[in-house]
Amino acid sequence: MRNKIAYLGPAGTFTEEAARVLPLADVQYIPHASIMHALDAVANDEAHFAVVPIENSIEGSVNSTLDCLIHSLELPILAEVALPITQHLVVARREEPLPLSAITKVLSHPHAVAQCHHFLNQHLPQVEIEYTNSTAMAAQLVSQHPEERWAAIATRLSVEIYPLMFVRNNIEDFPNNYTRFVLVGKQPVKLPKTEAEKTTILVTLPEDFPGALYQVLAAFAWRKINLSRIESRPTKKGLGSYHFVIDIEQRMDEVLLPGAFAEIEALGCQVRQLGTYPVYLKENTLSANKG
Repeated sequence: MRNKIAYLGPAGTFTEEAARVLPLADVQYIPHASIMHALDAVANDEAHFAVVPIENSIEGSVNSTLDCLIHSLELPILAEVALPITQHLVVARREEPLPLSAITKVLSHPHAVAQCHHFLNQHLPQVEIEYTNSTAMAAQLVSQHPEERWAAIATRLSVEIYPLMFVRNNIEDFPNNYTRFVLVGKQPVKLPKTEAEKTTILVTLPEDFPGALYQVLAAFAWRKINLSRIESRPTKKGLGSYHFVIDIEQRMDEVLLPGAFAEIEALGCQVRQLGTYPVYLKENTLSANKG
């Protein structure tokens, strides 16, 4: 039976590229209009797995993904892919190339626009910005309206899929731009071991315990367990009430992590495991092509 993977579409998104990095055999990739739609496809048994973005090295966390996994759906994280992100300015293919100075509107995902802030300010300061659900959707819309003087911030793959051409390559503000994507699903999946592995947990602090977060971190510190990320997200129960998402740089074991979790729960905190999983990294081979 083929593995059906839902992802943020349409075809040509970074999410699709991340999904194709995963070492899974016999896969059918199914694009969806939003992160929520992709996750719902797994919850409703329309797909076996979903790949969604969770964090960008420049723009930070993708809150819609985090909040959905925290509040709406219990879908364990099964793997992570760290993908280098290079953004490109593209226009519809035409006989006479559209010069940069003639562009009247730029379409893209809000994160992509933010990642190219300096380029847009320098070269297209007066241009209208229109946000779309994905960079691929922006590319698709621009390709479908060649009569308009529009451009999209999109992936290199979009030029291979849609009738588009490059205006400028690698327009992101920072060269070391990576996005983390996660594979989630109801059922476990067999994946090759990797050098880097993580466990992600959700900790909810008791409201009447001053210094609880310090005590939580101490449970990891004295065991010499390394944490790579700590982030607060609202519990949606009122101002000042937060969950903490914690990434631990090791796979779940039989001694250290269970001991740390037991100590944290003894403080009156709630601990929920969001997943223990391998991490895959795709190296950046395009950073030298500036221009």
